[in-house]
Amino acid sequence: MPELPEVETVRKGLNQLTLNQEITGGDVLLDRTIAYPFSVGEFVDGIKKNAIATWHRRGKYLLAELTPSSSPSLTSWLGVHLRMTGQLLWLHRDEPLHKHTRVRLFFGEHQELRFVDQRTFGKMWWVPPGVAVESIMTGLAKLAADPFSPEFTVEYLALKLQNRRRPIKTALLDQSVVAGLGNIYADEALFKSGILPETLCIDLQLKQIERLRTAIIQVLETSIEAGGTTFSNFLSVKGTNGNYGGVAWVYNRAGEACRVCDTPIMRIRLAGRSSHFCPQCQTLRGVMS
Repeated sequence: MPELPEVETVRKGLNQLTLNQEITGGDVLLDRTIAYPFSVGEFVDGIKKNAIATWHRRGKYLLAELTPSSSPSLTSWLGVHLRMTGQLLWLHRDEPLHKHTRVRLFFGEHQELRFVDQRTFGKMWWVPPGVAVESIMTGLAKLAADPFSPEFTVEYLALKLQNRRRPIKTALLDQSVVAGLGNIYADEALFKSGILPETLCIDLQLKQIERLRTAIIQVLETSIEAGGTTFSNFLSVKGTNGNYGGVAWVYNRAGEACRVCDTPIMRIRLAGRSSHFCPQCQTLRGVMS
């Protein structure tokens, strides 16, 4: 599933390619991809003749600010959640359709933005002018602070984790604890902070939480610089793979030597998800310099 670095990579690409370009029309090939409005025709009519002012990211959600040329003050929103296998690709309209293409948004000069989604869990929304985005895209209201926001302090993270009797790895996957973090970067941040994934939140000391906050930001920044991670489906808007997987500390490296101490990386299951860690480095002393 695309996590914060992959979604941020897509956002940056969209801002490079689509800004100030008017959506001339659209074609919905799988109706259930559209979460709102409930009429596919209303969705297409709503986004049509709007230019994209900018793309935002909130957690793993993408939000395009739309402004009509006839009345720029009437801002509406196009929301996208890639979920497990969603891709947004900027292509020439003559490019052959991928069999998993779900939505096509048409622009000038025969360009289009295609939403390709093999597993069909991805969603798109059009939020009309004057309507609160959170009232339509209700998942936004449940999001915790973004790791790159000023609100994401050590005190904030400690408050979110206090008194929780569940493994820290499981807690980090909760979007009401940290927005945008998923399985890949939770494993990476726990390695960088020297914390075992099974450690209960309630047992964490403040110094560990401080290391964890720093590690979360560091691994996300590193992955964004690498264009995200591609292990299966993720592609940038231009169709390129992310490169973080080649330098990952522990994720997807079970049985391989730790990059720090050469101990074989281990993999366990927590709450139905794989967790990767180094049994030597992930101790109270940590591995961060």
